[in-house]
Amino acid sequence: MANELLHKYFPELTEQQEERFAALDGLYRDWNAKINVISRKDIDNLYEHHVLHSLAIAKVLHFRPQTKVLDFGTGGGFPGIPLAIFFPETQFLLIDSVGKKIKVAEAVRQALGLENVQTQQVRGESLRERSFDFVVTRAVMPLPDLQKAVKQLIVKEQRNSIPNGIIALKGGELAAEIAPFRNRCCTWSISDFFEEPWFEGKQVVSLSI
Repeated sequence: MANELLHKYFPELTEQQEERFAALDGLYRDWNAKINVISRKDIDNLYEHHVLHSLAIAKVLHFRPQTKVLDFGTGGGFPGIPLAIFFPETQFLLIDSVGKKIKVAEAVRQALGLENVQTQQVRGESLRERSFDFVVTRAVMPLPDLQKAVKQLIVKEQRNSIPNGIIALKGGELAAEIAPFRNRCCTWSISDFFEEPWFEGKQVVSLSI
């Protein structure tokens, strides 16, 4: 069922990618029984609500090889783990301030053998190295706050089809949040990519920095 859902929208997946995506169900069920990183009632919706939701970013931008991406507030590994499976030549750093969440993300990374992923327990605001093309996130904080927290981390050299900056998965009414950035912001409705009703009202937002 899981691979059917992914195949529906990403028929180009390789055998290794399919195997890694299929392994997520058992890995997250096992870890979720020990450390609650996904709500108990939502674990049955792992592929729709978490994996496919993360991959909405892949419908907006195909990261070029050697692109460096920071997953800010990754929780148990979203959107970073699904994106890292999908983009094996892109480098990902997954960070979260909560140690038990990073423990799960690191365990999943090891189990899948994702050599393009690193994990770190750290507050994103304390990072200082300007080395990332993009920061990806799932509704961690409002865009104005997020921009302040990460703007010093984004490199100026462009290598992708959209400008370097933030790519956020967001829901709800966003007009006020993106108003200060109207000249630097683009939005995409995820329901234009995926037909499942759960995606209604959810968007991918990019903010160039």
